[in-house]
Amino acid sequence: MIERRIRNSPSSRLHERAWRAMRWATLPACIAAIGVAGCTMGPDYKRPDPPLPQTWRTEVADAQDVANTPWWAKFGDPDLTALIETALESNKDLIQATLRIEEFDAKLDISRAANYPQLGYSVTTDRERRSQEKPNGLQPGADPTLSDFEIGPTFTWELDLWGRVKRANEASMADLLATEESRRAVMLTVVTSVATGYVQLIELDRQLVLARQSLKNRQDAFDLTVLKYQGGSATKLNVEQARAIVEQETAKIPAIESQVGLAENALSILLGSNPGPIKRRKLDALTLPPVPQGVPSDVLRRRPDVLAAEQNLVAANAQIGVAETAYFPTLSLTGALGLASDQLKFLWAETARTASIGAGLAGPIFNGGRIAGNVRAAEAVQKEMTVKYHQTVQVALQEVDDSLLSRVKSGQREEAIVRQVAATREVVGLARTRYEGGQSSFMEVLDADLKLNSVQSYEAQSRRDTFLALISVYKAMGGGWMVEQDRLRAPAPGASGVQISSATEARADK
Repeated sequence: MIERRIRNSPSSRLHERAWRAMRWATLPACIAAIGVAGCTMGPDYKRPDPPLPQTWRTEVADAQDVANTPWWAKFGDPDLTALIETALESNKDLIQATLRIEEFDAKLDISRAANYPQLGYSVTTDRERRSQEKPNGLQPGADPTLSDFEIGPTFTWELDLWGRVKRANEASMADLLATEESRRAVMLTVVTSVATGYVQLIELDRQLVLARQSLKNRQDAFDLTVLKYQGGSATKLNVEQARAIVEQETAKIPAIESQVGLAENALSILLGSNPGPIKRRKLDALTLPPVPQGVPSDVLRRRPDVLAAEQNLVAANAQIGVAETAYFPTLSLTGALGLASDQLKFLWAETARTASIGAGLAGPIFNGGRIAGNVRAAEAVQKEMTVKYHQTVQVALQEVDDSLLSRVKSGQREEAIVRQVAATREVVGLARTRYEGGQSSFMEVLDADLKLNSVQSYEAQSRRDTFLALISVYKAMGGGWMVEQDRLRAPAPGASGVQISSATEARADK
């Protein structure tokens, strides 16, 4: 009965009409505010146009277009391919870089939340006893104890009149993309580090084989010298000189074995595992793939450090707009619906309904130069990021030229040493022929074998250097190493030129 009377009372109907009138009265203001929201402060991003050479200083005759392919597979070594695949899954630095992407992805969600109204709720209750000596509006004889119960949803929305939220979202998206490019840079470093460590390891294996062969040759020479000494055709000095050479060669073996163990441990850490042995093949089993083909402009769209530097510039550019919006007022809409009563038993009655809606405009008058300082600081950061972008491009161009030059010259050195090895083998054959014909002693054969062993050691080093130079070319160009899911897609027509990887393409389209 009580609820029915409240629902049908004139005050209840008047309350509903007032609430409807208040909603319609504020609607034009809301529409006008939203119409103004198209204004965006700050400069729009414009990609820098660094001067680029048309070609590389070092020309490679046999260059081929092998971009966007897993180049390590072209080495023809399944063990190397398996190691790199393991590193891409388990390397701790790469896992951390991936988690940083999740962090900045969440920060982008936080930034985008400012685009939408914020809905919440409020539940309050309080009880107050007033002094009867200072009644403050209490009716004579009224109960000095007052209660208040309120419950209901709340609504707030700060309209993006000057593009502050838009620019903040641009900065957050750029930060996310820069973080992903940083992950790709880590991936590039991991892949090339595994390949480099593997080549160095199998070259050490080759050096160990040659060191043991050299020791055997030196031991044979020592034994022959002892026999000649016993026969009176050599001196004690000759024997001790031969013995010293044997000990010198003996000392080389544990040193190389130590380097092998250290190289295995370093590779194990890159694979995300504890130190241990590494499965591998011989240096001679590797196939030397072609030099990747490319032009200087490819650096701008392949190298993750260049792409990350550009995204940092995009973020800094957007922060100027965020800082400039502080000069202008903010418009906030607020509203609330609910129930309120001084007695809990009437809180759910129809006449207990409350409603409010409002708009607030606030802006700066005097702030002691704080806003101007923030704008200048943002502009300085943007200029700094511009210079850093140009510097990153120049360093990238230098690294490509350096690696191409190293690859060409190491290849030329290897070719010369291969010819030297062939000539030394011919010397060994002639020495054996002379010995077998009685024209020379066996010492001449041993000396020729020792020279061949030494030249073969140089050959292994030059082969290693050629592979390492090629790996540096792939790393410097930033292409030809990516797995399928990490390829970049071209920007849409009319876009700012920002390259977006498939991992964040969906995020960018939101």
